[in-house]
Amino acid sequence: MISRYGNHTPCIASSAFIAENACVTGDVTIGAESSIWFHTVIRGDVAPTIIGDRVNIQDQSMLHQSPNRTLLIEDDVTVGHQVMLHSAVIRKNALIGMGSIVLDGAEIGEGAFIGAGSLVPPGKVIPPGMLAFGRPAKVIRPLNDEDQADMARIRREYVEKGQAYKIIQSEKQGEIQ
Repeated sequence: MISRYGNHTPCIASSAFIAENACVTGDVTIGAESSIWFHTVIRGDVAPTIIGDRVNIQDQSMLHQSPNRTLLIEDDVTVGHQVMLHSAVIRKNALIGMGSIVLDGAEIGEGAFIGAGSLVPPGKVIPPGMLAFGRPAKVIRPLNDEDQADMARIRREYVEKGQAYKIIQSEKQGEIQ
């Protein structure tokens, strides 16, 4: 479901994949080759949500905001399954692990990796290129070449999968008409 809220209608790049049972509403911008996966909810009914290019927001994630606090996700970010993001800043090439929660005013640095199940509390800053993990999240170590290569692989595969699903979705819509 893609719908208007108030005076705002989602602005979605034509090359983005939005799963048919995802919900995107209100002041939401989604960039080129990004993918929004099954049962994900992105509500732009309080403040803007801005999602860059080649971002993947995986299944059952929830994105929202607090008043006057934009949720910003820069280019080439991976957001794992069942992640909750609320009025945070996620810098480019970062990865947010499955089941994590990132709260208001938190900033995840460029190329950082938030381990699965972590809680990044309000206002917490995770430096670029670091692995952070836990509840609350603490910086564990710098990412190594193998970590960064795996993150790049995941990003690449999700762009490819999103484009493949987009074709399947188009074919299904053609059959219905």
